[in-house]
Amino acid sequence: MKLQCDVEVVNRMLPTFGMKSRGKGARAVLSIGKHLDKTSQRNNIYMMICTAKDRAGSKYKLKDNIEKFFTWFVAEGKATVRLKEPAVDICLSKADANSLKNFLSAARLADRGSDAGSLPLSTLTPVRARDVEQPKKKLSIVSKKDYPLTSNFPYSLEQLQVSYCKLSRVDMRMLSLKALRKLDLSNNHIKKLPTTIGDLGCLSELILHNNQLEAFSEALCLSTLQRTLQLLDLSQNRLQSLPAHFCLLKELVNLKLDDNELVRLPFHVGRLSKLRFLSAAHNQLAVLPSDFRKLSLENLDLFGNPFNPFNHTMKIAIPLPLQELASRAVANLRLPYGPHLIPAHLCRDLEVAKTCDCGRVCINFYIETAVSMNLHQVSHTVVLVDDMGGTDAPVHQHFCSLFCYSKFLDNSLQRGIR
Repeated sequence: MKLQCDVEVVNRMLPTFGMKSRGKGARAVLSIGKHLDKTSQRNNIYMMICTAKDRAGSKYKLKDNIEKFFTWFVAEGKATVRLKEPAVDICLSKADANSLKNFLSAARLADRGSDAGSLPLSTLTPVRARDVEQPKKKLSIVSKKDYPLTSNFPYSLEQLQVSYCKLSRVDMRMLSLKALRKLDLSNNHIKKLPTTIGDLGCLSELILHNNQLEAFSEALCLSTLQRTLQLLDLSQNRLQSLPAHFCLLKELVNLKLDDNELVRLPFHVGRLSKLRFLSAAHNQLAVLPSDFRKLSLENLDLFGNPFNPFNHTMKIAIPLPLQELASRAVANLRLPYGPHLIPAHLCRDLEVAKTCDCGRVCINFYIETAVSMNLHQVSHTVVLVDDMGGTDAPVHQHFCSLFCYSKFLDNSLQRGIR
């Protein structure tokens, strides 16, 4: 039976001499096993504690030698074993809760003198240096020659950077690092992301700058990244669009999309209510989605896009088809819907419903135009849109009928006359 955790051995006699323990544990490996007692010449059950400074280990007899177990915080990986002789408290912390419970159970059995055959005993031998190292939380690899081919990444990593290693895919070994908070795979040759990145339940920063990505999977948008991802860097790739469900990543604060081939931003980009930094410079954006008006940013960079203020589409029919009328009614009356009630393609249409100037919804039949908007309306700081010093960009505007469109034109004309 072995246990890896932080250990502090506190001598209970120290206060008698006016001394205090240092109050800090060291990384250690604890083992329970047989050892020859030189006094009685018998094999007894001992606990051995090995640290980086004492890899040979210190041994403590267990049979009839445990005064008390303190297990109030065992679920948090903490416990204390109080020995009779020597008068020490063995304080355990940063242990796996289940492993700690099993270890304490074995120690109890050894204290009671249970048959050795019923105990999960280990061989009491010195440990390797790497077994008692402090858990590594940060690792940076910026050269292919340093990339581990045969060994695993440290399980305890919270930040991992692997750059300039010519990776063509994401190493599956990285996806077993459940404590990972930041993953930086910039400056590689990655073409596709595995959906299992979404299983990294603590991931808050994903940096994929300068790769060869052509798509961002919809499955990632539907994964646990919805609750954790705050920074996403997809700059300098080959993206032409982002999936419809991209805006489910509602924890995003910083989004970098520069130097791609994007022809449009996500339709519901305004749902990214926590987004504060957005850069999508040097793409192929002609117009911004109408939802863009809902953003509240601190910094916005859209420089170098071929914005076209004359974008205009008319998709209208008189009378409107029954399907359009029914879909509008569902949206305007906020009726519940789903693939269990209506066909899936109608659900998809409703998910990208447009809102008219009058407040009503239109689905597949509408008039679409672009109106100029000063980007300072949505961002405190705006990088100039073009070399002419402008900060305006065209934003889609939709109309559900000719009546609404003509009303908009009349109002625009009156403003022009004034």
